[in-house]
Amino acid sequence: MRPRLSRPTCALLLAAAEVISTASGAQKSKTKTAKSEPVSVTLPGAAFAAMQTIDPEHIRWHVRFLSHDLLEGRGTGQRGGDIAAEYMATQFAEYGLKPAGDHGSYFQKVPLVGITTLPETQFRLVPKQGAAMNLKLVDDYVAYDETQQPQSDIDAEIVYVGYGIEAPEYNWDDYKGTDVRGKVLLMLVNEPPSDDPRFFKGKALTYYGRWTYKYEEAARKGATGVMLIHKEDMASYPWQVVRSSNSGEKAFLKREGPALNVAAWVQLDVAKKLAGASGMNLEKMIADARRPDFHPVNLGARLRAHMASRIRNFESNNVLAMLPGSDRKRRDEAVLYTAHYDHLGIRPEMPGDNIFNGAADNATGCGILLELARAYGEARERPRRSMIFAAVTAEEQGLLGSEYLGKHPPVPAGNITLDLNYDDVKPLGSPQDVEVTGAERTTFYPWVQATAKEFRLAIRPEAQPEAGQFYRSDHFSLARVGIPAFSINEGVKFKGHDAAWGVDQYKEFVETRYHQPSDEYRPEMDFVGDAAMARFGFALGWEAANLSHLLEWQKGDEFEAARATSQ
Repeated sequence: MRPRLSRPTCALLLAAAEVISTASGAQKSKTKTAKSEPVSVTLPGAAFAAMQTIDPEHIRWHVRFLSHDLLEGRGTGQRGGDIAAEYMATQFAEYGLKPAGDHGSYFQKVPLVGITTLPETQFRLVPKQGAAMNLKLVDDYVAYDETQQPQSDIDAEIVYVGYGIEAPEYNWDDYKGTDVRGKVLLMLVNEPPSDDPRFFKGKALTYYGRWTYKYEEAARKGATGVMLIHKEDMASYPWQVVRSSNSGEKAFLKREGPALNVAAWVQLDVAKKLAGASGMNLEKMIADARRPDFHPVNLGARLRAHMASRIRNFESNNVLAMLPGSDRKRRDEAVLYTAHYDHLGIRPEMPGDNIFNGAADNATGCGILLELARAYGEARERPRRSMIFAAVTAEEQGLLGSEYLGKHPPVPAGNITLDLNYDDVKPLGSPQDVEVTGAERTTFYPWVQATAKEFRLAIRPEAQPEAGQFYRSDHFSLARVGIPAFSINEGVKFKGHDAAWGVDQYKEFVETRYHQPSDEYRPEMDFVGDAAMARFGFALGWEAANLSHLLEWQKGDEFEAARATSQ
């Protein structure tokens, strides 16, 4: 039986109802886009009525189920993750959406390789002076063998390469032509600090600062391993997040191209000891890495490691559904909504509570995705372009499900005008601002601004630009293949609270619940804000689906070339 719709309770909906006109053809702004199309945030009556049905309690029900202990943390390739995928598909079918996966199904199979670093792995740092350092797995370091082989033995020189970045557009090269083939590279997370937006985008982290780039670049240069130094203020999360995210089985797409035998993080104290035993000072090494004339330094130390891995080939599923568009000329084009349904699963070896429920991260995004799908499916009319709803797998493993989706989209990437992503939308009450980091890089931004104004939401700059959130969720995978894409989330200002309260909520979550078993559903959670973000995204998606042209990245953006290639 379908649940009865309760009366909407979101204050933002009431505000929106006062100011969004439903009159046909009304225009709400004089702003012009690059294609000289007037910006209008008008919704037709049927669309507005559908948006009004978005209910915070519906989102609550989805979050409660998806984060229940019965789903065992929705691990990729684990029983609970498969149940979550079936649940998403069943809901899409219930809402009348057509399957958009493989062979007429709702499922797109993603071939994966699961790698578990086994306890017999050995990790030994042999410095130039003093005794060798035998590191303890999980406590001192985490590591995976990305070659997807069950055994690897490494005996290699350690070379410090600063941030491990080669970025010609910023005139920055940490490698300086050094041959690092067969070496293990010690490097920093993040990127050279700057307040200049023309240099690594100032305080905002670019992809060069992400650990994924550093592994990829080192592998391209022929290195056998990387050891990232964990420094909490630079990584933007504590060691416990690194530990929980990199223990147990980790999934990878089937290997293509070069790969590292050792992809590792080491504790800050380990790096300090290694530097000292090599006759160096880590703080000075960090300071030196900030200089453009930095050159790689051979520490005179070696990593002697035995990597032992359990390898498991398996498949997980992206869940894809489509609402065909109403315009015969435009229905082969689409707006895409995404959210990842996976989390970290269950860790049988852990004492006590060992289920990583992932209520905020990302049962909330799934709840929003399902409510959007329901609202669109029940609307009395359809937008011109098709709407695709994708619940993707293996985000926590490195955006793998969305990477596969970007390479194998249900319609050509060049025909997808926009991706709107939801990830970790905390149930904290009624928001007064919104974060849409990356939207300003697209030609859709005037509509985003106008819509936020109509919803009485201030657009807040990214709360922690140094954390590089744009490169840490599934919209990034779609951006890499050229699709204009960004995530929608609340800011830090909520009704009844000042901004400092919102900042404190964010910090408390990162410190005590992010990627921890404590990220659980609680009855006192307030999903009004999640519903507000769903309504905001509904309006944006409808607008994008009805524009006369496809959206683009702004001229000069790093994804502009990929967009041109996709079309």
